This record gives sequence, structure tokens and C-alpha cells, in this order.
Amino acid sequence: MSLDVRLRQALPEAMRARDKAAVRALRTALAALDNAGAVSVGAAAPRGRSIEESPVGAGATEVARRELSEAEMADVVRVEIAERLAAARELTDPVHAERASGLHDEVAVLRRFLDGPEGDGGIGSR
Repeated sequence: MSLDVRLRQALPEAMRARDKAAVRALRTALAALDNAGAVSVGAAAPRGRSIEESPVGAGATEVARRELSEAEMADVVRVEIAERLAAARELTDPVHAERASGLHDEVAVLRRFLDGPEGDGGIGSR
């Protein structure tokens, strides 16, 4: 099962478990994966020079999303982990200890999906 499918399946489970750190981590990781699959504007359908050459109709300007490989998806999740760790390192003031701890909890959630060939992906396995 692909990484994005495992993340998508874990989100409702995390929501039912009311695991706020897991929900935050999964939502942002899924958004990052969706953004990574977006096609650049230049790669979209060629633009006409006149109105007569413009695409017409529902979906005429839609472009298929880019398919990410497992390695590319894992790289996106690793970037999410690195960003959280960097933010947690900057939160050195004791006032921010709870937020830094929350970021480390999110890192733990995301790392579970990268461990092993399939990861366990379970929310309650922390």
C-alpha cells in the first residue's frame, strides 16, 4: 500500500481517537503531498492566442496531477519532519515547551510511516 494511501487511511482513525498531534501531522503531510503533485502552470494546456483558440466546456482546462513515486512521497514526508524539528529547535524558551513537545509528537507520527517497508501506520502504536 502506498504511503499516501496509508496516510489518508490513518487520518480518520486519528480523528476518531482525538489524537490532535496525529491529525495535525497527517493533514499537513497530505497537503504537502497534494501540493507536490500539482502541475506547474507552464505544463498546463497550451494557451491560445485568441478567444477562438481557447478551450471550451467543463473541464477543458483540467490537467492530470503528477504521479509521485514512493521515494518522492517519502522525501516530502521527510521534509515535513525536518521542518518540524527545525521549528522545535527554535522554541527554546520554556514558555514554548508545550508547542515544541507537540512538534516532536507530530514528528513521531510521521516517522512511523517511514519505518520499514510498509510502516505500521497505526495511530495507537505510539
